[in-house]
Amino acid sequence: MQKRHSFLAVIPARGGSKSIPRKNTKEFLGKPLLAWTVVVARESGLFDRVIVSTEDKKIAGIGRAYGAEVPFLRPMELAEDTTLTGPVIQHAIEWLKRHEAWVPDYVMVLEPTSPARKAFHILESADLLVESGAESVASISEIPHHYNPTKILTLRNDRTICGFDGTHIKDMVHRRQDLPLYYAFCGIVFGCKTSVLLQEPVTLWGKRVVGYVVDKRYDLDIDTPEDWVIAEARMREIQE
Repeated sequence: MQKRHSFLAVIPARGGSKSIPRKNTKEFLGKPLLAWTVVVARESGLFDRVIVSTEDKKIAGIGRAYGAEVPFLRPMELAEDTTLTGPVIQHAIEWLKRHEAWVPDYVMVLEPTSPARKAFHILESADLLVESGAESVASISEIPHHYNPTKILTLRNDRTICGFDGTHIKDMVHRRQDLPLYYAFCGIVFGCKTSVLLQEPVTLWGKRVVGYVVDKRYDLDIDTPEDWVIAEARMREIQE
C-alpha cells in the first residue's frame, strides 16, 4: 500500500544537546546513536529518501557514512534548545521543493533518541496512515498501570487522600485488570501528509491523527545520562 505514494524520512539531529553533550555522535552499543535510526530507516525499504537535518558537520558526516543524505546544513536559528520539530521538518520540505523540485506525499519524522525502533514499526505506521485516510500518525505506548490517571491521588490539607477528581478511595478502581487503558506519545515515529507541513502555522498535526500502538519494550527515549544507561541495558535484551 505504501509504495503507491512517495515517502521522505527526516531525522532531526542537532549538535547542541545539553543534557547529554554530543549525544547524537556518542557511541551507543558500538555505533553512534544517530546511526541506529539511519540504518533502520534504510532497512525498512519505505523511503524514497532518508535525510538527516542538522547544523553540525560531524553529525552530517555520520549520517552520510551510514547511508543518509545531508543535502543542506540546517540554519542555526532552527537548532536552538527551544526549536520545535515542525519548523525543522518544514525547512527540509521547502529546501527540497526549492532546490530539487521534489515534494513527497508523506513525511515520517524519526527521532535518533529512540534507538529501539524496528523496520516493522515504520512500515506498519505508514500503512496505518495511508489506509486510514488520516492526515497524521503518532506512535503511542500504554501507560504503566501505576501511572494510570484513574489511580492518581490527591493529598488534602487534612492529610486525607482521594482520587484526583475527588473520588473517594473506596470508589476508585484498584485492580490492575479493571483499569481503563491510557496511552502516551513515544518517539518511535511521527508522520503526516506533506500538505500538513506546508500550512501556516506549521504543525505535524492534521485534523485527524491516528495512534500507532508500540509495545512498551521498544519505547526507549534518551534524554538524560540515566536514560542512556537504562536504554543500553534494554537494547541488549531486545537484541538477545
